[in-house]
Parts: sequence; structure tokens; C-alpha cells
Amino acid sequence: MLKKLLSVALLLICFTPLFSQEKPIEIVEETKANRLFLYALNKNEQDLDVTINVEGTNFRQSKRIPRPVRVPAASKVLLANLIVERGKKANYTYNLEANDSLSKRALRRESEGIKIEPKKKLIVYIPENCTSCDSLVSNLERSHYLYKSYSFSEKPELKTQLAPAFVNAKVKIDSVQNPIISLGGVLHVTIEDYDSLMEKLNK
Repeated sequence: MLKKLLSVALLLICFTPLFSQEKPIEIVEETKANRLFLYALNKNEQDLDVTINVEGTNFRQSKRIPRPVRVPAASKVLLANLIVERGKKANYTYNLEANDSLSKRALRRESEGIKIEPKKKLIVYIPENCTSCDSLVSNLERSHYLYKSYSFSEKPELKTQLAPAFVNAKVKIDSVQNPIISLGGVLHVTIEDYDSLMEKLNK
């Protein structure tokens, strides 16, 4: 009986995914002269070690065994550099492995920050008398999150569109002095700063 239980446990371990990556690594290419550069876009909120094996024709590449490359969260990192034969187009396929069990052997290359979608779609509505909106929006600009912001002073029709949501609320839309934040379609009027927003976003 114990042997059977151990076998089942081993099977479960073998077939459990190595990590809970929310989005696959995206590969984008850039061409410069006779060089073809393959970059990894990590649109997840965790660092990953990424290994790429490229095969094909009409190009040359390093013959060394590919090593994992550290691709930090929300970043773009060069994975492969192909030298394309003059007058030809590189025909290639690749196999990609990504792992969140970070290795000391992984190469560290220069990374470029990218903007990624948060777990919940984020929209910031800015009332006329908002006292904390500038600070919150400034922090969002420095973050790696994609978001949208709208000002009632620039688009007064938005205030009219949102007004029905405040009909039975304790606070009326004309008296709101905090940003009105939509997280995944749910409106929040008590979030005053960036830290509070991140707390709500990651719940």
C-alpha cells in the first residue's frame, strides 16, 4: 500500500507544472544590416530563465550549447543573434524553455523595461477637485503597468456616464475628491495612493 501511495505521489510531482507562468514568453525579432536579433518579452510579474534553441537555414549562429538567459519581470532581453547570409532571408524555427527556478548559471544581459497588463484592467478617472490624483498617476507612469486615465475636466461626458453608479452611494460623484478607479470593471472611490491601489490590484 505504501509503495502505491509513493508511486502516486511521484506521478503527481512529475506532472505538476514547474511554474505558474501567466503568459508565455513572446519572441520578437529586430533586423540590423545582416543581423537578426531575437528578443524575449517577459510580460509576467516574475523573473524567468529562458533558453532558446534556433534551427533553420540561410544564417549562422554561435555553435555553443545555448545557456539560459535571465529575463526579469516586465522586460525585454536579447536571446539570440543570427548572422544572415548576404542577399538571403533567414528561415528559422525555435524551441523555447522558460523556468522560474532561477539558476546561478543563467546569463545576465542588459534588459529594457516594458509595460504589461495588470491582473485587472485599470482605468483612472480624475475628478475636478482630486487632491491625490497627480501623485497616483505619476507613480503609475513609473510602474510597469498599462493603464488608462481620463480627466472629467477634459471629458465631462464621462462624469455623466459614471453618475448612475453613484445614485445609491453615500458619496455623490460631485463631491468625490479621490481618484475614481475602475479595477476589472469595479469602481473604487476610497483608494487615495499608489500603495493602496497596488494592494487592491493584487488581491
